[in-house]
Amino acid sequence: MILSDISIKRPVLAAVISLMLVVVGIIAFTRLPLRELPNIDSPVVSIDVNYPGAAAGVVETRITQVLEDAVAGIEGVDLLSSSSRNGRSSVNLEFNLSRDIESAANDVRDAISRVADRLPEEADPPEVAKVSADADVMMWLRVVDPKSDALALTDYAQRFIVDRLSSIPGVAQVRLAGAQRYALRIWLDDAALAARGLTVADVEAALRRENLELPAGRLESKERDFLLRIGRSFDSPEQFEQMAIRTMPDGQIVRMADIARVAKESSERRAWFRGNGEPQLGLGVIKTSTANSLQVAESIRTEVDRINESLPKGMEMGINFDATVFID
Repeated sequence: MILSDISIKRPVLAAVISLMLVVVGIIAFTRLPLRELPNIDSPVVSIDVNYPGAAAGVVETRITQVLEDAVAGIEGVDLLSSSSRNGRSSVNLEFNLSRDIESAANDVRDAISRVADRLPEEADPPEVAKVSADADVMMWLRVVDPKSDALALTDYAQRFIVDRLSSIPGVAQVRLAGAQRYALRIWLDDAALAARGLTVADVEAALRRENLELPAGRLESKERDFLLRIGRSFDSPEQFEQMAIRTMPDGQIVRMADIARVAKESSERRAWFRGNGEPQLGLGVIKTSTANSLQVAESIRTEVDRINESLPKGMEMGINFDATVFID
């Protein structure tokens, strides 16, 4: 009743207060951020391990189970899930909302360090990451060139496009979908290996032994100093074909060309990104947790127009998916 009494007795004061509230409300409304989801980051930590060439069953027994046993006893774990695929293991830990994400990630790293010696030597070191609620792609871009294959598109995008998009304010990461990177692939002939009494381990040992590039110290003189380096002599498929694998008892040298086919191809032949029936290269843009989605999307559209002006003839860049349309 006090507020109503003041409004009746002091109408001018009540009008001024009402106008001030309206002005403050308008200013606050213009500065409100627009988001698709609330800014709530649940404490989730992920562990990823790459084990190239291993089947899903081997990854499950030698990596996933070892990691699960190591992190299962960490305090505050609410849900633990894992997946094992060919050449890759993923373990996700969701903690209680009261658990601090930084301390949880440190506990996970400590637990992994205690079992690191039990993981296979051929596997990559475990990667621990804090998963954010905003770690979803907000915009998918495409790069198309009818005259270029996926290898050429990926190489060009990594050299000239990814860095330009990553430098945009508010962009946290740019993912490549359908990327195929250049690699030297060795296709072994099992019949040729068996005929010469060789195994895959012998070929791997030869590659580790011969395909090396090491520092060789420093050569000092009175006037000049030189850094020495032992360069590897295998830079092309033809040179790798001449690599010596083993010397047979009769003195014959078994070379790579006798037991395998060496070619410069894609490191992953099963990664494809297609749109409207044609092969494309996808670029997924992930924004930072504090950035405004609409502003980042507008900056990306402007940068895409600039990039299109500098692309080679026949290459085109466009937008396949934009989540900010719904937000707007």
